[in-house]
Amino acid sequence: MRVMLIDQDRGRAAIVEQSLQDAGHEVVARLASVERLSQEVEAHQPDVVIIDIESPDRDALENMSVVSRDNPRPIVLFSEEDSEESIAKAIKAGVSAYIYDGMRVDRVRPIVDVAVARFREFQALRNELDETRTQLEDRKVVEKAKGLLMKHRGFDETQAYHAMRKMAMNRNQQLVETARNVIAVFDLVGDDGI
Repeated sequence: MRVMLIDQDRGRAAIVEQSLQDAGHEVVARLASVERLSQEVEAHQPDVVIIDIESPDRDALENMSVVSRDNPRPIVLFSEEDSEESIAKAIKAGVSAYIYDGMRVDRVRPIVDVAVARFREFQALRNELDETRTQLEDRKVVEKAKGLLMKHRGFDETQAYHAMRKMAMNRNQQLVETARNVIAVFDLVGDDGI
């Protein structure tokens, strides 16, 4: 696994880096702060980001949020801050695991393994949700186009569907593309129909 390690304490970071390398991971970058986190993640493309900071401030959380939005990957945050508010803000910013009481070498590897697994589960759920939303939106478009054909051409639902399906096949399009074209034509000539 490719790891980006961020820790102000250079000595501890070196020990954690060695521990990760001993476990077979590659530390692709070791940084002292989360400034420019998004650019560094883009440049190094780590599989996971490990951050140790005393207390995540607004700027640090914003940097993590940008990574989670633009280039999502598991982020493991070790912190001395244990308030529910700080934890909630970090999770909202996209942190996969928030560990109170700082980073200790013996805890890093198992925590990272769990965070990566949870991140993958979350991403799979997010992808499934996005796909379901897209399917729902596509279905709405097809239903609207069928409704227009039924209203203006006197088709029943089956006839409207088959007409669009035939048109889609003839034009080598997906059904939703054809439905959008049907809607566009009716919008162009007005709702009174052709």
